[in-house]
Amino acid sequence: MIIYSLNCLIKLIRKGVNKYMSKLNIDQKTIKDLFADKKADFLIPDYQRPYAWGEKECQTLWDDIFAFAFPENDCDKFDSDNDEYFLGPIVTFKNEEGKQEIIDGQQRLTTLMLLLRAFYAIYGYMQDDRAIKTSKLIEQCIWKTDEFGDPDKNALKINSEVATDDEKNEFLYILIEGDAEGKHSRYAANFKFFQVKISEFLKSYPSYFSFLPIRILNNCILLPIEAESQDTALRIFSTLNDRGLPLSDADIFKAQFYKYYANKGKKDDFIKKWKALETLCNSIFHPLRGTPMDELFTRYMYYERALQENKSSTTEALRKFYERDGYALLKNDQTLENIIDLANFWKDVIAQNADRFSTQVLCQLFILNYAPNGMWTYFLSVYYMANRNSDGELNDEDLYTFLNQTIAFVWAYAITNPGVNALRAPIYAEMINIVKHKTIEFRGYMFDRDHVKRAFLNYRFGNNRAITKAMLAWWCFQQEGQELLSSETVFEIEHIYAKNRQTKEKSLEKPELLESLGNKAILERRINIRASDYRFEDKIKYYQGYINNRNQRKEGTKNIELLKLSKTATDFTGVDIEHRNQHIIWSFMEYLTQNGLMK
Repeated sequence: MIIYSLNCLIKLIRKGVNKYMSKLNIDQKTIKDLFADKKADFLIPDYQRPYAWGEKECQTLWDDIFAFAFPENDCDKFDSDNDEYFLGPIVTFKNEEGKQEIIDGQQRLTTLMLLLRAFYAIYGYMQDDRAIKTSKLIEQCIWKTDEFGDPDKNALKINSEVATDDEKNEFLYILIEGDAEGKHSRYAANFKFFQVKISEFLKSYPSYFSFLPIRILNNCILLPIEAESQDTALRIFSTLNDRGLPLSDADIFKAQFYKYYANKGKKDDFIKKWKALETLCNSIFHPLRGTPMDELFTRYMYYERALQENKSSTTEALRKFYERDGYALLKNDQTLENIIDLANFWKDVIAQNADRFSTQVLCQLFILNYAPNGMWTYFLSVYYMANRNSDGELNDEDLYTFLNQTIAFVWAYAITNPGVNALRAPIYAEMINIVKHKTIEFRGYMFDRDHVKRAFLNYRFGNNRAITKAMLAWWCFQQEGQELLSSETVFEIEHIYAKNRQTKEKSLEKPELLESLGNKAILERRINIRASDYRFEDKIKYYQGYINNRNQRKEGTKNIELLKLSKTATDFTGVDIEHRNQHIIWSFMEYLTQNGLMK
């Protein structure tokens, strides 16, 4: 639970957010000093995630605090003047209403409040002097007090507005009433857990009892870090939580939507839609960076960017784009509906929904799954948003043409102008043409036949280069009769003339042919594992399928080219590789011509 020592943490903050130091207020405090401060007014904001700690985390907290308060189970070995136990940082900023919005430390603060409330509930039955004094201190930590220090038990020092937390009201109820009977939320479960632990402690160590809560209040340390703004607080959070989950851009967008719909009296409807959208995105998007929801907002951003006729090759950060003009884009009913519609479109793309797309379109979408970069997903998102009808449908032939143009251009550009950054200028310009319903031409970026040919002939199609599998996926569907392949099937790159064969026989006069496109194909992983090292004559049964020695049928490949090859050839030699390689390159150049991309 404790990641950093206090000194290490302060060094980390100074190193990681040095330019913000003048805007930070950092001062370690005991739990009593932090919570009992009359100005303490904590808010768990609407964009935070729901409370997530369970019994495991509470048990760890209890064990750590107990071991600290009673070294070697001995009350007298504790030094109340010098012993300190660091619980971690609390990152906040003061919002427009003067409340301290919690950016980091939500789980810790919430759990400490539940622990203190559980102690307070026990103290309600005790009348000795120590119990009364400790009870008074806890009151000042949980509730706001008047000038005489008396608590207003309807005014808590912490509040929760978490938009997607249906149980937050139970948390507030438990703090006010000290009762979790009949409740089943995480808050209730953890409160009951602490009640049991405190009761067991009281029975086992009655003479120690008064020391535990007072040592928690006086000697357990937090490091409150108050930032000047939300943005600064979030940057600090990211610095501290290299092993955690910092708030995503989508969490911030959720807060803006929540405020907008709450003001319209539609917050419950919004929360329902948002939860469904999160569930959907988690099932269909698996980005390398950011969250699935961030990925959806990114894809939608390119549509709005095109509407603004922004063709700059420098793309601003996602949050910066949406926060323009006070998040004006998120204060619009149509935006959320558009984003939900876009998510459902991608759900059907990924599911290969034959009710929505024709087979010819689904085949092109399969090929695009092997694209050398992710730019096509933004391009297609813009195309969908600009061309959908009122039922969310696209013209099939127009979509088929668009997908072919996209494949031809992106694939060729990956060979002639490698790198996703190079692709931005031509794609961004065409995004604007799409929303203006102009013809896609890639004017100024068309290809020279000789240049493309040289680039292909000189390119080394290693297996570690994404364009290699991309080209092989495209080539697979150039074969007459090729059926749609499942996107759930894992395909690997097959060396038709095995690398192991060349190692043993050295029968290729031109060893470089081994890694040429002419010697490669996509093949189901389950087959590739078995067939990869064999001579061609021994691969045939794996390509075609066979009955094993347990009389079980092992299915052959769905790659129709390999299937046909296995039925018409008895060997695959260097001559065959060269011929096939020339055929692939020539066919792709014709494909560029057919799609109007050759000069």
